Amino acid sequence: MIEIADILAPDGVVLDLKACRSKRQVLKELADHAAAAVEIDPQRLLEALMERERLGTTGIGHGIAIPHARMAELKQLVGLFARLDEPVDFEALDDQPSDLIFLLLAPDSADADSLKALARIARVLRDPTLQQRLRHEPDRDAVYRMLTQKPESHAA
Repeated sequence: MIEIADILAPDGVVLDLKACRSKRQVLKELADHAAAAVEIDPQRLLEALMERERLGTTGIGHGIAIPHARMAELKQLVGLFARLDEPVDFEALDDQPSDLIFLLLAPDSADADSLKALARIARVLRDPTLQQRLRHEPDRDAVYRMLTQKPESHAA
């Protein structure tokens, strides 16, 4: 199973991203943050993310969006988590603006892994208690730990 710790580095957490007024502006900021980690031009990242958004919104509701893109030049799955200082309209099905954004970048060859990672991210972020904690925690390292803690096993 893909875990968030496999795709998100501690420095991949950005808290209180400022003054983004549109989805495009949020994606540009995230592309700028991710560019150094993946060694891809931020404009190319932005174009790939915008292309994916044109296919359908990545706003999943409850203030959460999971923008994602696949690119041939990527070598592995890479994630970036951002909390916005003000929610932005990601055209989510529940019409609620998004303030918790998890960016996922994947190599073209990672079809199954990227789908598993998207499902994992959605499952983790769907927890209302975690959502509240992520919205109020001031410490970046604590947010990283919240996102990457292993789920409790209920196996006998």
